Amino acid sequence: MITKKFFGTAPDGSDVYAYCLSNDSIVSANICNFGGTVINLWVEDRNGEKRDVVCGFDDLDGYLTSGGYQGAIIGRVTNRISNSKFTLDGKEYLLYPNCGTFTAHGGKTGFNKRVWGARSVDGDEPMLILTYVSPDMEENYPGTIVVTVTYTLTKCGALKVNYEAYTDKRTIINLTNHSYFNLEGYESASIADQVMWIDADTMNEQDFDIIPTGNIISVKGTPYDFTSPKAIGRDFDSDLDMEKQNGGYDNNFIFNNYDGSLKKRCSLKAPLSGIEMTVYTDQPCVGVYTSNMMNENDPPFKGGVVQKNRCAVCFETQKMPDAINNPSFTDTVLEPGEIYTHTTVFAFNH
Repeated sequence: MITKKFFGTAPDGSDVYAYCLSNDSIVSANICNFGGTVINLWVEDRNGEKRDVVCGFDDLDGYLTSGGYQGAIIGRVTNRISNSKFTLDGKEYLLYPNCGTFTAHGGKTGFNKRVWGARSVDGDEPMLILTYVSPDMEENYPGTIVVTVTYTLTKCGALKVNYEAYTDKRTIINLTNHSYFNLEGYESASIADQVMWIDADTMNEQDFDIIPTGNIISVKGTPYDFTSPKAIGRDFDSDLDMEKQNGGYDNNFIFNNYDGSLKKRCSLKAPLSGIEMTVYTDQPCVGVYTSNMMNENDPPFKGGVVQKNRCAVCFETQKMPDAINNPSFTDTVLEPGEIYTHTTVFAFNH
């Protein structure tokens, strides 16, 4: 079942709607067409109680005025681009430095701040199909690209996110979703005790600005080793890298044995609620961010809940950050005639 409700008016005067997707599974979702944002994700816990497991805001104003990219589609290029520039086919493109000297998550006005066209399809597995046309040189990226993101609530209790895009000119693209998860409920103060697993023996080495240096390093025996499940907060504040990341994780993990197929790659389990989330993706990497920069001075979440650092974790399935400036990294160039595709599934049980 799908219900549609007015959610606010965007700065350009467009109406924004929230679409609630539900079926007979343990999961239901509320998603708006401003930024393709996941506002609520309710999951039934081991006692049959529904918990909202994503951070977000009660109204559109919260998404307009706050940072953090809560629940949104990120593009054209997720994560960081060093020195806010890249070269493609011999031409240098200068981007807006919206985060220090570098560009992050699409630039000054990324896909998270755009109003998407929306079409809903009801049924046992309800879908919300969102479309955005990004014109040539928007945020100074070449090529007009047509992007479609489809959210599907599956019968088995998962939120499936499928991305497709094509371009009329050679360009770069790396899309993701930026939902912040806390499986005890978004109002819980910490994710430190929740148990995380990542199918990654290696990660990108980073500099002080969390920009990849170009080196690939092993996680084995380090605080970044989640190849065996462990409490996500066990090694918070454990070394200098954690300190420069504000006391938590903000890292790109590189999956083992990548072949482009949809595979189980990450999991998170909450000890009190019993809710477990499994992340399946066909992408080569995941950016894991433990909301290190959230603080009580930021606008409050739904119901007036105060923001706190390390209260949630993002699983940003993606290609490698700053890949366009590192020839040995996973390719983010999209050619005319090609179709960019990307599928990630957030599956739940208790």
